[in-house]
Amino acid sequence: MTSTPPRDGDLQVLVGLGNPGSAYTNTRHNVGFMVLERLARRGGVTFRQNGKLRGLLADLRQGEHRLRLLMPTTFMNESGGSIRATLDWFGLQPDQVLVIVDDMDLPLGRLRLRREGGAGGHNGLRSTIEQLGTERFARLRIGIGAPATEPSLRRERTVSHVLGRFSAPEQAVLDAVLEEVLTGVELIQKLGYERAGNRINGFQAAPA
Repeated sequence: MTSTPPRDGDLQVLVGLGNPGSAYTNTRHNVGFMVLERLARRGGVTFRQNGKLRGLLADLRQGEHRLRLLMPTTFMNESGGSIRATLDWFGLQPDQVLVIVDDMDLPLGRLRLRREGGAGGHNGLRSTIEQLGTERFARLRIGIGAPATEPSLRRERTVSHVLGRFSAPEQAVLDAVLEEVLTGVELIQKLGYERAGNRINGFQAAPA
């Protein structure tokens, strides 16, 4: 039996954004990587380096669903090139990708799923928009909270915050968030973005 070809807009590529290298492992900026690593472990698949795509790629099959997992190995501000190369290689369109990123404007424990939109100050999304030539691709923002509310302090502490690691109490909340994201991806595949978004956008993990 032949598989049904993907319809326009079906989720085909799940991208997690982060920075490569052990120095950045488990930092707030790398929550996109954390989602994909957890999903790959659960699915029993491994990532392989793909030089042409400038990223780590895994192929996850769940029944009739096939989902490619991409972690760009460029740094965050150049990650759009890896996404562009991957879509071109597989003959896919921007509306068939979901990009997972961190977001300082959301508190830890909250998620926001959108089908399109601007970069919102995120360098990975900015690079993706530039490379794809459109803002019409889905993105799931994972809240990491802000380092301060006062604008000047926030700017001063942004780099150390996003490149810092979660505290022990935060880790418990993060674990619930990552589990919810995995559930959300499954719901998107089964029910579509609108119905899945009702749950994802209403989610709030309480502090332990």
